[in-house]
Amino acid sequence: MNSKTSPAAAADPAEAHEFSMRFTSSPRGARLARRLVSHRLDTWGHPYASPANQTLTLITAELTAELTANAVRHGHVPGTDFHLRLTGSAGTLRIEVSDTRTERVPLLTHHSPPGDAESGRGLLVVARLANRWAVSPRTDAPGKTVWAELSVSRH
Repeated sequence: MNSKTSPAAAADPAEAHEFSMRFTSSPRGARLARRLVSHRLDTWGHPYASPANQTLTLITAELTAELTANAVRHGHVPGTDFHLRLTGSAGTLRIEVSDTRTERVPLLTHHSPPGDAESGRGLLVVARLANRWAVSPRTDAPGKTVWAELSVSRH
């Protein structure tokens, strides 16, 4: 775990914060990522019951579900864990979820999948909740990063 937030700065939402960690591409890893994002936001001054905490935790759930569902479907392959990075500064919270898979890039679409489809709605949820989001190639390794930003008001 790598966190760049000091305890003294944690209570001031105007401070720049960063939290990052690698997780296994499994339902357990996705669940832990959601919990840690919610906890970190709380320590940064966005309480558990706040709209910012609840919204970004839901966005995290959808982004990690996309990656872990693929890993479960195709079997866990070494090196396919995902990396999560959460940052907060100047009224913006940003979540980034990266993995090494290049063959499954999520499509930027606002169309719902067919009614009987078992997946494909998660990124629609992200698109509706986030102020901005996109998919981009990783710069430091093979793979992709799916990121979303949420504007938050200062307390």
